[in-house]
Amino acid sequence: MSSKLQQIGLVVSGLIAGILLSLNFSASASKDAVSSALPIEELRSFADVYSAIKQGYVEPVDDKTLITHAISGMLSNLDPHSAYLDADSFKDLQVSTHGEFGGLGIEVGMEDGFVKVVSPIEDTPAFKAGLKPGDLIIKLDDTLVKGLTLNDAVKKMRGKPKTQIRLTVVRKSEPKPFEVTLTREIIKVQSVKSKLLETGYGYLRITQFQEETTSDVVKHLGKLVKSDKDGKGDGIKGLVLDLRNDPGGLLNSAVGVSAAFLQPKILVTSTDGRTDDAKRRYMASPEDYQRGRRADIMKSLPAFAKTVPMIVLVNGGSASASEIVAGALQDHKRAVVMGTQTFGKGSVQTVLPLSNNAAIKLTTARYYTPSGRSIQAKGITPDIIVEETENGGTRARVREADLQRHLGNDKDPSAEPPKKPANSGKKDSADDDESPHARLEYASKNDYQLSQAVNLLKALQILKH
Repeated sequence: MSSKLQQIGLVVSGLIAGILLSLNFSASASKDAVSSALPIEELRSFADVYSAIKQGYVEPVDDKTLITHAISGMLSNLDPHSAYLDADSFKDLQVSTHGEFGGLGIEVGMEDGFVKVVSPIEDTPAFKAGLKPGDLIIKLDDTLVKGLTLNDAVKKMRGKPKTQIRLTVVRKSEPKPFEVTLTREIIKVQSVKSKLLETGYGYLRITQFQEETTSDVVKHLGKLVKSDKDGKGDGIKGLVLDLRNDPGGLLNSAVGVSAAFLQPKILVTSTDGRTDDAKRRYMASPEDYQRGRRADIMKSLPAFAKTVPMIVLVNGGSASASEIVAGALQDHKRAVVMGTQTFGKGSVQTVLPLSNNAAIKLTTARYYTPSGRSIQAKGITPDIIVEETENGGTRARVREADLQRHLGNDKDPSAEPPKKPANSGKKDSADDDESPHARLEYASKNDYQLSQAVNLLKALQILKH
């Protein structure tokens, strides 16, 4: 038996070595890695394990499954954001950047191994069914959630429109779990929202950075101009850019949004990694935000966008592309950043398609603010700290620095997540179904951070005169 295993191991080892040589490590290795010798001993150990599973595991396992799991394990153990995307996951990623997909309309997270509802999106199946922030989903149809990854659970909740799924839900206010059946619909995520808060003060919210976000920002700024009395934007005295709970998205969209408020050809962000492609400087220029468009999106940008006093609202849910925008506007002193410390995701992921319609999402660089600050595992520190509620309450959040295997901050190796507020050990009011904080709607009369932003804009207007 052992000799047979050794024979298979040698065959598999040779096969893997041959594959690696034929690929020449072109997808991810640097030049120095290419020239180094293959790790024969480690490959032989891999082959031995592979052979042992094929020969002795209690149930047969096909080659595709084993190889897929091996690839997935290699990537997931690098850092929290590198991952293997099978054909379905890769397709979902491509679809989601367009802001439209089939699903239930829930923003979710994980807690104690269960799917936790963070927020149902308005006018979606989840919202209409009465799901609430804090609800725990313990079963998807007949599948127990415990043991699934968040990605696996999300994949099960998404699906073709007009198909149904049964959720088993635990709610603090209910004595026992209950079931709810939802019919999937096409979920359209509105990337940009805007309104006139009061005469002279505009509000612009970005929920996610998608392909059309820059174009939508320009359109919404135009709408604010039209809502102005003379239609020229002269009456817009201040603007609030709301990036709270924006998880990020496309890098070129972050550059485009920044470019809407900065002077042309000014540095927005830079990236640095091991390959030449990873070393980039992104400017407020069409070639860095257009992504194949012919006409410059900014040609219809209202003039007031470049000079209007601005407040950028951020919190612990502001990540990645949101932090690029906040950092650029802060470094160039174009806006005052207000709120709480951001998430701290300062790494760039490159999606590398594979021949089987799958792909790998690989962390290839860190990004930096115009002044050279690294946001990784640290985040953007607001110019003015304003907690989420008037009494100082702030939702307890997991940040990049709390994630296992997170990348360190190369500019500040001692960077640590900011200390939690003194009341962080108390019961979080955001988890209370009856708490008004759980039902907070951004840009509503109960939005304390926004009210403080408007007060500051008014004060700046007074000082201006």
